Parts: sequence; C-alpha cells; structure tokens
Amino acid sequence: MRLIPPEKDPEKAPEKAPDEAGFAPDLPHRLDALVRRGEAPALHGVVVARHGSVVLEWYGGGEDHVLNTPLGHVDFGPDTLHDLRSVTKSLVALLYGMALESGLVPDPGEPLLSAFPEYADLAADPRRAGLTVGHALTMTMGLEWDESAPYTSPANSEIAMDLAPDRCRYVLERPFVEEPGERWRYSGGAAALVGAIVEKGTGLRLQEFARTALFEPLGVGAFEWSAGSDGRALAASGLRLTPRGLARIGQAVLGREVAPGWIGEMLRPRVPAWEGVSYGYMWYAGPGARATAIGNGGQRLFLLPDLDLVVAVTAGDYNGPGQDAAPAAVLENVVLPAITRGDAR
Repeated sequence: MRLIPPEKDPEKAPEKAPDEAGFAPDLPHRLDALVRRGEAPALHGVVVARHGSVVLEWYGGGEDHVLNTPLGHVDFGPDTLHDLRSVTKSLVALLYGMALESGLVPDPGEPLLSAFPEYADLAADPRRAGLTVGHALTMTMGLEWDESAPYTSPANSEIAMDLAPDRCRYVLERPFVEEPGERWRYSGGAAALVGAIVEKGTGLRLQEFARTALFEPLGVGAFEWSAGSDGRALAASGLRLTPRGLARIGQAVLGREVAPGWIGEMLRPRVPAWEGVSYGYMWYAGPGARATAIGNGGQRLFLLPDLDLVVAVTAGDYNGPGQDAAPAAVLENVVLPAITRGDAR
C-alpha cells in the first residue's frame, strides 16, 4: 500500500491538504484503515480531487490484466496505466460531445444510419432507419444484445462484435427485440457505433482525437487504447489511463472545461437503468446530482457536483460478483464521511 505524501513524491503529491479542501485531516489514514480491514478487495488506486485540487492519492498492488491478458502481480503507482473497461464508454460520449460542439457529428436526434451511408441496405428497413444517434447514446436501440456471458466467450455480444469482420454492421443488423427508446439494454455495440461516428466526423482515429482534443490539453499524461483485430480502438472498453489522469478528466467535466454545452445533456437522467439509477448519454445518473462512469472490475469515476468532488477508483476484481464493493466502500465509508465542509466553494 502506498500513500503519496508531498515530501516523498513532490511531482505527484496531493496538491492540497485534506483539511484545506473541507475534509478531516486523517482522510488518508481512513482509507488505509479500510484497506487493512479487507473492506476494499482488490483495490488498486484512488485519487480524490475537490475544489480543483487533488487531496488524496493512494496506490496498492495486486493481480491485473489488460483486457483478457494477465499481467501478473503489479505494484501500482502514479504513472501506472490501468484498464478503465467500460468507463471508456463514458469518455467516448464526452468525445462525441466535443465533436458535436465543433459541428463535426450529427446531433442525437439525427438518424443513426445517416452516419453510415455504406449500409444503405439496412437503411432500407423503415424500422431500422428510425434509429437515432440518441438511441445509441442511451443504449435504447431495441436491438438484440446480451453481455451476460463471460468476456472471453463469443456468446457475449461484445466479444462476438469484436470478432466480426465489420463491427458496426454486426451491431446495426441485430434483430429488434423491442421498440427503440423503450428500454435500456446494456450494449458495448452502442459505444462502438458512437466511437465510429466520432471517427467519421473528425477524420481521426478515436485515440488520436482523444489525444489531441482532450488528453493533451488537460495534461492527462500517458494513455493506451487497446484495439480490435481491425486496428481500431475498442470504444466499449479499451482505454487505459492513470487514476490521476482519469480524475483530471472528471475535474474537467465537473468544471465544464470541455464541451460546456454538452455536459449537462450528457449527464442528465434519460432512461431507467436499475433501481435508483438512471442512464444519461453513456453515464449513470443518481442519486441526486451524482454522475458515475462504471467499468468492470471496480473501475469508477464518481462526480458529485454539489460537493465539487471527483473520486477516481481503479481495482482488479474483474468479472467478480462483489466488484462494486471496493469503489462503494471508498466513496461511502471513507470519502463522504470525512467531509467536514459540505459547500461546493
């Protein structure tokens, strides 16, 4: 376990002491105690930022993977990249919004297939032609999709998509199982379509647009983006960042530093996902004004606007039944109880 104190690692140290940002001064020790009690299984990294400054940075060690490739035991630190898994989807929605505000991509109300003129045969189906970009952004396309099988099996729709010769066609030709807009159905295919729209509109590969438009301007630092067999970035799950880089993006979203007109639309609840939680444009919403990006294994980016708070969590409980435990414990049992000043100023 490694806390990052200012005197030990000045380049990556917290920028503000916890008590200066409205936390109890023992915030780092509370997190350390949580881990020692075994209440945050497979926790790899935590970065807490408030009022524009990082106030806590913590790293552990454990078994890790790059998607399905084992890395063995990794001792994590400030510069260690980590899979974000489906947090990638939320960042793809942000990239879409940035392209939208530059007039490069169709808006959410436009027909989805208008962005894919190469699939004229699919657009000849009136029902399919009625799909909108917004249906993809909210995962309400009404198409058959099932990711309940392991992410190593072609029985999982996302894996089958990645194995297909044409990912986007694979998604768009799925049979309808319900009316579009009727119900949220978790779909990596929806993210693949949005990613393709961004690439078509910007004329850049997704990773290059992310680098030039988002990561470099924000000072996010190093990143990797795993690609499929076609060489294109996996928009559903392939991004790797450091926890601090992820937190920096969270700060930018919270502060409307990028795509300011899009952020509110992206985070607004639009369709029920599960009890107490709704879905916006590839972000989870609720309770209250909280927005969350969620990835397999315990990856989380929590945004709490009322508290001006960002919490980035990385973990390694991939496909585990208790993978929500570590990020929930960090936020609910450590960070929120340690707040001594609740204003967002």
